[in-house]
Amino acid sequence: MITTARARFVRVSARKARLVLDQIRGKAVGEALATLEFTPRAAARLIEKVLRSAVANAEHNHQVRNLDDLRVVRAIADGGPSTKRVQPRAMGRAFFVKHRTSHLTIAVSDETHGRPPLTRPRHWRVRTPQAVPAAAPAAAPAQAPAARAAKAPARTAAARGSRPRKGKEKK
Repeated sequence: MITTARARFVRVSARKARLVLDQIRGKAVGEALATLEFTPRAAARLIEKVLRSAVANAEHNHQVRNLDDLRVVRAIADGGPSTKRVQPRAMGRAFFVKHRTSHLTIAVSDETHGRPPLTRPRHWRVRTPQAVPAAAPAAAPAQAPAARAAKAPARTAAARGSRPRKGKEKK
């Protein structure tokens, strides 16, 4: 059973949180908590709280008793709204500062179906091009370079309407 926990409007940028989430995605919960404990980033403390919340949700909502079976199957950091502030600078100037926020989502599961862990929502997946059927008609063969050159008219500087380069005299 997949169980999720979400922390919204967290005061860390999504880009910095993704660096930490990439380290725990697909790992067992115990291993992920140990990794977060020794990760020297501010986002690791926030992600650890969300992971512990997801484990508590699995225990309470789905009566998962064996926590050793839980794995992190989804770990996402989406960008949230930014608060805009003005920083006064010298000579009456003003610099604008954006304090970024993010929405952290962690899902844990005790199911092992041999499926790879989900890394992002399904609508973000890159679609692969469809295979071309064997009976597709072949395209016309490309013309040889000499044949193309014979068809194209000779283009001179006068025909192009260009002027001589500056500093060069016309002979």
